[in-house]
Amino acid sequence: MRKIILWMSVSLDGFFAGPDGELDWHRVDDEMHQHFNDELRRMSAFLDGRRTYELMADFWPTADQDPGNSAPSREFAGIWRDMPKIVYSRTLPRADWNSTVVREVVPEEVTALKAQPGGDMVLGGADLAATFQRLGLIDEYRIYLHPVVVGRGRPLFPADARLDLRLVESRPFGNGVVLLRYLKEPARPATGQADG
Repeated sequence: MRKIILWMSVSLDGFFAGPDGELDWHRVDDEMHQHFNDELRRMSAFLDGRRTYELMADFWPTADQDPGNSAPSREFAGIWRDMPKIVYSRTLPRADWNSTVVREVVPEEVTALKAQPGGDMVLGGADLAATFQRLGLIDEYRIYLHPVVVGRGRPLFPADARLDLRLVESRPFGNGVVLLRYLKEPARPATGQADG
């Protein structure tokens, strides 16, 4: 069965974006971008919320036509364009670039999608991730921890999130970013015993 992988960059203090959506603190250099390309090329779909899709669609469709962009960036433009995308949005009328708009996250539909053949699927967007997490639909978390303290912004995990995860890989990059790869632990049964 295909996995759904949450793939996000976060600051040391847990934010995925600054208070106004700033991402200028992300330290994505050629080494990291090539790693992204090598991993994402094996995936079968991007699952995005509206904001993430619009952010990506604003830049990546023609990024390979700009010789000023790095070779890994130009390579990613093709990966992004060609990859099937499911955009979860109640308001987006349509989406281009091999995209399908879905209005609601329906667990049974997502489970059926996971049962199809092919590579794993990448989940992007914190609001969408919160919905998938609440419904128990995320199988793996790939958190790219950037050596930056943002101070305030949009936290990756909602305040009421409770997750039991198992670290299966950590990988430092030359720019100071560390990949932390976690698998979801199975829910533990309640014992019904009180302390003391």
